[in-house]
Amino acid sequence: MGTAPVGSFSANGYGLYDMTGNVWEWTADWYRVERKDMAHSVNPEGPRQAESFDPKKPAEGAVHVIKGGSHLCAPNYCSRYRPAARESQSPDTGTTHIGFRLVKNLG
Repeated sequence: MGTAPVGSFSANGYGLYDMTGNVWEWTADWYRVERKDMAHSVNPEGPRQAESFDPKKPAEGAVHVIKGGSHLCAPNYCSRYRPAARESQSPDTGTTHIGFRLVKNLG
C-alpha cells in the first residue's frame, strides 16, 4: 500500500534490512546497458556520465542506476523485485518510490 518504516521486516541472512521493496535504492553509478567488462570484477569502476545511456529512454540522456524494486512493483509492471533488480532513472526525477541507503562503517 505504501512505504514501511525501516526494520519492519526481519533481516536477511547477512543481517541487512529492507534490501528489496519499500523504495528503489538510488545509487551513484551511471547507467549503461552493457556491463560485461564489470561482471567479474571486485569493486569495478562503472561507466562515466558521458557513457551513460538507456536506449529505452533516449530523451533522458545520462541516467543513474536504481536497485531493488519498490512497493509499487507489480507482476504486470516490475517483475524484478529483488536486490539485483536494476533500472535507469533520470537524476532530476522526484518521486516517492526512490530513496537511498545510509551506511555506517563500524571498522
